[in-house]
Amino acid sequence: MTREKTQLKEFLEAISVLQWELTFLFLGVACIILTVYLMFTSLWPLPALYFVWLVMDWHTPERGGRRMMFVRKWRVWGHMRDFFPIKLVKTAELNPNKNYILGSHPHGIMCTGAFTCFSTESCGFAEAFPGVRASLAMLAGLFKIPFYREYLISAGLYPVSKPSLAHLLSKSGKGNAVVIVIGGAAESLASSPGVNTVVMKQRKGFVRLALEFGADLVPVYSFGENELFQQVIFTEGSLGRRLQDLFKKIMGFAPCLFIGERFALLPYRNPVTTVVGSPISVPKRVTPTDEEVDHYHRLYMEALSKLFHEHKISCGLSESHELQII
Repeated sequence: MTREKTQLKEFLEAISVLQWELTFLFLGVACIILTVYLMFTSLWPLPALYFVWLVMDWHTPERGGRRMMFVRKWRVWGHMRDFFPIKLVKTAELNPNKNYILGSHPHGIMCTGAFTCFSTESCGFAEAFPGVRASLAMLAGLFKIPFYREYLISAGLYPVSKPSLAHLLSKSGKGNAVVIVIGGAAESLASSPGVNTVVMKQRKGFVRLALEFGADLVPVYSFGENELFQQVIFTEGSLGRRLQDLFKKIMGFAPCLFIGERFALLPYRNPVTTVVGSPISVPKRVTPTDEEVDHYHRLYMEALSKLFHEHKISCGLSESHELQII
């Protein structure tokens, strides 16, 4: 029998989700504005000293980071998990003596399932996969924003860049699970309720990386991710879509016009179930051939499709739902 939530609990959940959304959308810009403002006040030594630190610490995100467990264990993440709720489902063991690349799908608007399951301790990843450490990779440019980068680093987030991923897979020992949201910004533009579309037919860099370091590939699908917001979808070739594509080309991410259930920002209380699939064994190749990349890319797409169809009914979809890979 489900226990009814108190008004206080619902309030805490809503505030927790709201703070995460505001952080996701505005904290980076706020940090830039604050830094520039302080440079023109009597407090200018503070940003000046910080920039000295920034130069000295510039490569830390690409050299293993500086995660802090107390940030990942904040109680706010538990309230955020309960808001939807978000659940992590394990389908196979991950050997702690190996390294992995987890491909997370779909991106959705804000990667809610991936962030909660892999960048916080609220969904029990460490308990489900003992000895395996999840590391979510995100847009590298965000790690250049003053002050904001410190927050990202402390949460155990990493730039989705070749030096960063190579360090995690080669110089951080074994038991590393690097999580990459394969579809990226392009996939966020396809996020809409009732739609299960992933962008990956031409995304092969993660497979080449897996071959170079002998890291097994693991498909991950977050059912319900696309149900959290309503989005205005511009058709291909329209002015709105051209502007989104131009912004994405310049900034690396796409501005989505979306609305939630309450106050425009709060998402719909729709369950999100993040299912971690079985690993695909990948050999180590110093210089993988295009044929090898294509082979393991095909195996990965087949495994992702299988994972989707095996779990779609238990995760709230109908038998008729299909996974569209573009």
